[in-house]
Amino acid sequence: MTVEKVEPDPTTSLLAFFGAEVLRLRTERGMSQATLAAKALATQAMISYVERAKRVPSRELAEGLDHALRTGGHFVRLYPLVIRYAYPSWFLPYLEFEREAVSLRSFQSQVVPGLLQTEGYARAVLNAFRPDNLEDLVAARMSRQTVFERADPPQAWFVVDEYALIRHIGGRDVMRAQLERLLNVGESPRTVIQVIPKEKPEHPGLAGPFTVFGFDEGADVLFVDGFSQGRAATDPAEVTVAARAYDLLRAVALPPDESADLIGRHLKGLSA
Repeated sequence: MTVEKVEPDPTTSLLAFFGAEVLRLRTERGMSQATLAAKALATQAMISYVERAKRVPSRELAEGLDHALRTGGHFVRLYPLVIRYAYPSWFLPYLEFEREAVSLRSFQSQVVPGLLQTEGYARAVLNAFRPDNLEDLVAARMSRQTVFERADPPQAWFVVDEYALIRHIGGRDVMRAQLERLLNVGESPRTVIQVIPKEKPEHPGLAGPFTVFGFDEGADVLFVDGFSQGRAATDPAEVTVAARAYDLLRAVALPPDESADLIGRHLKGLSA
């Protein structure tokens, strides 16, 4: 596998420092990325991403790096700092739900759901807020998508308003790649994507985006997105209302095959 050999500037962020430390210690020990990946129970691609500060490491990877590089817990100690820097504190519970969930039901009205975004699309969305740490935010968002690389990925259901497809975030090329990704992901047997057509202006999602997580053990959890931060809800009554709203959204949305056709028409329009 050919990888980009770009050393991150460790002074720019904790994520870059973590990556620079992996690269430094791997080089000192004369290990290739492939060798380190094998010893750390990771993939060469992930080692490359982490070294270039393109992905946020998991705790499991931090433990694997310490074992492979014999660093006495160095990366495990760095991990909490990296996580706090990469994600706002209010979002950390969401990450745990996302990692542990066996099912998730997500609704988005304005943008493509984060778990389905391409890197270019995510960068354009996040750049709209003019953040100081754009690249770290992009890396953090893309890192979340590793939930689909698990041995047992969650059963995922996404309902998206067509207006998210009409809004060409990032320009034609970025949006074209994003629509292609939606079509590819929608072919997975564990992932369902439905689109609410613009001809259905009234629907139960007008109050805003939300996600319902399901787990092997314990009750479902609702997470509601907000402008400055989201919130988790475990009250059974509130979760039940959200679950019913989601059922109604699925009923209003086009079936998966017709949704794919609609996405395809938007893609064709961008390719003309």
